[in-house]
Amino acid sequence: MKAIPYPHVKETIYTEQLSNGLTVFILPKEGFSKTYATFSTHYGSIDNHFRVEGASEIKVPDGIAHFLEHKMFEEPTGDIFSVFASNGASANAFTSFDRTAYLFSATEYVLENLTTLLNFVQNPYFTDENVDKEKGIIGQEIKMYQDNPDWRVYFGLIETMYHHHPIHIDIAGTVESIAKITKELLYDCYHTFYHPSNMSLFVVGGVDPEETMELIRSNQAAKEYKPQGEIHRLFEQEPTTVKNKEKVTVLPVSLPKCLFGCKEPKQDASGKELLKRELVMKVLLDILLSPSSAIYQKLYEEQIISDSFGSEYNIAENYAFSIIGGDTPDPDKLVSRVREEIDKVKESGIAQTDFERSRKKKIGGFLRQLNSPESIANEFTKYRFKQIDLFDILPVYEQLTIEDVTTMLNEHFDWNQLAVSIVRSEA
Repeated sequence: MKAIPYPHVKETIYTEQLSNGLTVFILPKEGFSKTYATFSTHYGSIDNHFRVEGASEIKVPDGIAHFLEHKMFEEPTGDIFSVFASNGASANAFTSFDRTAYLFSATEYVLENLTTLLNFVQNPYFTDENVDKEKGIIGQEIKMYQDNPDWRVYFGLIETMYHHHPIHIDIAGTVESIAKITKELLYDCYHTFYHPSNMSLFVVGGVDPEETMELIRSNQAAKEYKPQGEIHRLFEQEPTTVKNKEKVTVLPVSLPKCLFGCKEPKQDASGKELLKRELVMKVLLDILLSPSSAIYQKLYEEQIISDSFGSEYNIAENYAFSIIGGDTPDPDKLVSRVREEIDKVKESGIAQTDFERSRKKKIGGFLRQLNSPESIANEFTKYRFKQIDLFDILPVYEQLTIEDVTTMLNEHFDWNQLAVSIVRSEA
């Protein structure tokens, strides 16, 4: 077990890669009563076409990663949630574009709960009957989200931006796509992506590193895993342009919802370069569009936006895009006004005081995050699968310059790359 100190944030992580390939991270937090653990696989909704080294390529139905997450909680012996509850733990799981995570939080019986977490994730149980039953359950979930205006406007924007990249596909898939899922396909995906070499375990809280690592070592040593070759994720070539300029969805809403943003025509940054790009964009969006910004105040006074207005930036190794917007009485005017105001900033430049304020604000937010075991565990594993160390965030923020932000302002906001998604009631 290796100790990695991070003196700039006064933390030390203990890590070890086990013989089966699983990488374990333990972050002891002295004085913390709660312990939080995530057992994550680098496997999400976009991984629907892949090949393992030495094997044939496989194309699977959309939504299978999310379907698999649901099925993992079913054991021949009963409900896993009740096992966690009997040991005072709260358990959950989620699937995103590029990872699936299983987690629990507890203030007692931590080692027992950790054993339960490891054992149920590493013990798949799929039958024809329970797979068919799950199709009905997830089908209802999909239909529920189809009636959710916030979900529809969000995915509507991504659908409008991307031609082929599977990020534009709903994480849960469609009723038609999940109908094609079989227990054999689930086992294929499980054995590919749930191999320990494609997973990481992160434990944070009031734990003893050596005691915790010894339990994990013993647990994994009792299970047999054959070595697995590299996983090659296969993606169709994505055009640089947006697929469509606008998508309008009709749903019963009291006020229209409008999200818009720019798709970056090329994104091939990785590691620290990707991290820097993400942090620069977070600072830029804060300068431009946070509630303390001049643009926000103008739009609010003009009654074009409400406190639902916000922005975000999504970046991975083969896609990047911004999302801006919220509820508005006039979607077209909102898009037009934001464009006008951003163009004014392009002409006048960013004030040094605005840059420093936003940069310090982001640094403060990151440091506060370190007081939350949940945030640390989720953010650490999210960044690790992008070959980024969470604790590199602080020094990267500290080294950002106003020139970095100005360059991003001019590069990212190319209105030829703009896409708009609107949800409104029928006129």
